[in-house]
Amino acid sequence: MNDTAKVNLLDLDRDGLERFFAEELGEKRFRAHQIMKWIYHRHVCDFAEMSDLGKDLRAKLESRAVVMPPPVILDKPSTDGTHKWLLGMDQANAIEAVFIPDKGRGTLCVSSQVGCGLNCQFCSTATQGFNRNLSTAEIIGQVWVAAKHLGNVPHRQRKLTNVVMMGMGEPLLNFDNVVRAMSIMRDDYGFGLANKRVTLSTAGLVPMIDRLSEVSDVSLAVSLHAPTDELRTELVPLNKKYPIDELLDACVRYALRKPRTSITFEYTMMQGVNDLPEHARALAKLMRRIDAKVQRANTAKVNLIPFNPFAGTRFERSEETRIRDFQKLLLDAGVLTMVRRTRGDDIDAACGQLKGQVMDKTRRQAEFKRKTHIDSITRIN
Repeated sequence: MNDTAKVNLLDLDRDGLERFFAEELGEKRFRAHQIMKWIYHRHVCDFAEMSDLGKDLRAKLESRAVVMPPPVILDKPSTDGTHKWLLGMDQANAIEAVFIPDKGRGTLCVSSQVGCGLNCQFCSTATQGFNRNLSTAEIIGQVWVAAKHLGNVPHRQRKLTNVVMMGMGEPLLNFDNVVRAMSIMRDDYGFGLANKRVTLSTAGLVPMIDRLSEVSDVSLAVSLHAPTDELRTELVPLNKKYPIDELLDACVRYALRKPRTSITFEYTMMQGVNDLPEHARALAKLMRRIDAKVQRANTAKVNLIPFNPFAGTRFERSEETRIRDFQKLLLDAGVLTMVRRTRGDDIDAACGQLKGQVMDKTRRQAEFKRKTHIDSITRIN
């Protein structure tokens, strides 16, 4: 049996692995726990090196399964300690994952799709269009590659403390594979992360937010970026289908199902677009409305993100003083507000800058290049 016909064990969470050992190999379910420790705690892919598995079991595994993380095409460190990997997903496509170290924590930004189909106007990934969803193995494989590089050992030498599903793609459009991968991230036999240390970021697919609250206990972040429907629809086209009121109601339901949880609202600051005092005041009202409905202070938090420019964009980053004034208006209104420090922009690894290799099925990539070319000619003339 060739490798492509074998089961990639990275595609299976603990339940799936237990079923595989019991039903496919005729083995005890606890063998799944042993092999998860080899894969996720010791970063071992070769069954021959798994010394506490019997010879016969290793032979079965060799004939039926593989442990195949994605290959590293490019490994690029930043001057500020940020690290970016370009990982091959198949012969035509590649995605990016980024590790961001900080005081007492290390956060990995993970992709869920090759490209993205949502076309948010200020995101570099959107200009590449969309090809396909990533498999569970391709999602958790990003964590595996980073963990091995860092020498991360769950429960002992923990250098990777947080995972955010904020890379390329909309995670809730790849629901089953993302949920399965997040289960492995949080499993004690996997990467052993606490529920609150795994965050899923969504542009606002209302039905899937409700579904997520039923099957997974992770932190939720919402890409809001505007306090009014008119502006948000311009920036985030998905808003036309799920406007702000519907989205915030879904966030309230999520918070009510998850006691003591808070929801982070991401807000990318663009000069003269969404960074005026009236925007701050309108945003504060939305956040206070959530707190009132949940009847809990600081349920809604705001994360202000300085816009990270990319070639061909029409947007500019808000000035630092304007960002701080915006933050002060929110804080004075009783809204817990942070400003995200820009990291990795020297290697195009900052928020909104991730670009892999996408065989675009949407024609958006070609259209963006055509428009950029026309704009450059217009400027020259």
